[in-house]
Amino acid sequence: MEVDDAPSRPNDALTELIRQDLDPLSVAELEARITALEGEIARSRQKMERAVNHRASADQLFRS
Repeated sequence: MEVDDAPSRPNDALTELIRQDLDPLSVAELEARITALEGEIARSRQKMERAVNHRASADQLFRS
């Protein structure tokens, strides 16, 4: 994601994360960052899946 594609909300953590200069980080720090980001991606996907499943359940309930 490019900086220009980042959400435009002020003080948004994602925007700040994307804009962070990675040059001063060591390989170990970059690996830790990637691990943390992969965890956050998994958490976000789980939340999305629960939301979709919840919506599908509600739709099914009201269709009956």
